[in-house]
Amino acid sequence: MRRFLTLTFLAAACGLAAPAYARDTEYKLPLADVLEMPEAKEKLDGSVKFFLAGQKTPKVIERKGHDVSNRKTNGVGKADEQGCKWAALSALIAFQEKAKQKGANAVVDIVSYHKKNVFESATEYECHAGAVVIGVTLKGTYAKVGEK
Repeated sequence: MRRFLTLTFLAAACGLAAPAYARDTEYKLPLADVLEMPEAKEKLDGSVKFFLAGQKTPKVIERKGHDVSNRKTNGVGKADEQGCKWAALSALIAFQEKAKQKGANAVVDIVSYHKKNVFESATEYECHAGAVVIGVTLKGTYAKVGEK
C-alpha cells in the first residue's frame, strides 16, 4: 500500500511539473459594436460619453484622474466575440459609475491595457479569450468635456 501511495504521489507531482498551455486568443474588435448592443442602450444612460485614444473628442475642460477597468466574463458556451462584447460593456458600465461619482461627463483617451501592455486605436479595443474566461482591460481618463 505504501508503495502504491508513493507511486501515485510521484505520478501526480510529474503531472504538475508539466507545462500547461492555456488558450489566450487575442481579438481586436470595434467598440461601436459594443455601444450598439441592446444591453448597452439599457445600461449606459448617455450621461457619460466614451472616447478611445485617437478619436476626435470635444474640448476637455477638466481632467479628473485616470483609472483601469478590468472585467471578465465566463466564456463557457459563449462565442469569443460575444463574450468580448459583454466584458467590454461591463468595463464601460464601471467607468460610467465612477465618472458620475467624480463629476465627469466623459471618459477620454481610452486604451486597452492587457497585462499593462497598451493597445491604442481610435475604433477598436483588445480582448483576450481563454478556455473558460474572457477578459477586457481598459484604461481611461475621467473628464469634464464641453459640448461638441
